[in-house]
Amino acid sequence: MRTFSALLGRDLRLAVRSGGGFGLSLVFFISVVSVTPFALGPDLALLGRIAPAILWIGALLASLIGLDRLFQTDLDDGSLDLLSASGLPLPLSVLAKCLAHWLVTGLPLVLAAPVLGLLLNIAPNAILPVMLTLFVGTPALTLLGAIGAALTVTLRRGGLLVPVLILPLSVPVLIFAVAATAAVESEGFGTALSLLSGITLGCLALAPFAAAAALKAGQQ
Repeated sequence: MRTFSALLGRDLRLAVRSGGGFGLSLVFFISVVSVTPFALGPDLALLGRIAPAILWIGALLASLIGLDRLFQTDLDDGSLDLLSASGLPLPLSVLAKCLAHWLVTGLPLVLAAPVLGLLLNIAPNAILPVMLTLFVGTPALTLLGAIGAALTVTLRRGGLLVPVLILPLSVPVLIFAVAATAAVESEGFGTALSLLSGITLGCLALAPFAAAAALKAGQQ
């Protein structure tokens, strides 16, 4: 546990010092959400209906920022070999790096959602459910992104392939997250949220092992 905490703290410090995804994903998220109403026009009723989808599309795109560097920096400076040789199992190392990435990219999106939701004319009773879906669903995006980052870490310009690999896998997350917010006033909210939680838990159980296997294969 001490090694896990040390790796988590290291990645958080590197994210703050070097910039990376720290703050950049939030700025991108705000930019996407802020520009969309201008494209839709003055129809506030339409804007309010599709506001959760806008927020989730912005979160999906913003979560991709920095994923290509999730393991690339460690590969470049040799830290990846040290992680593989450390006493901490490689899947737990992957999990620590995913947690650090989510804390600097995903969590700010969750906290910014209420303000942007008001900008999009979202119903007041839907703001908290939207935040809840983002809190539950964005970790799955990071975990899926870790698999793509691990698969492309040894490829030249592999970062360009990460969105291509991850976006199709992220579709179920997007579907159930938007379905949950659309069913706020009905009994379907709990069902959709449960399915979204199941996807995240499944990613939590499988993605670290898949990413670790991809990293080991790339080092051979």
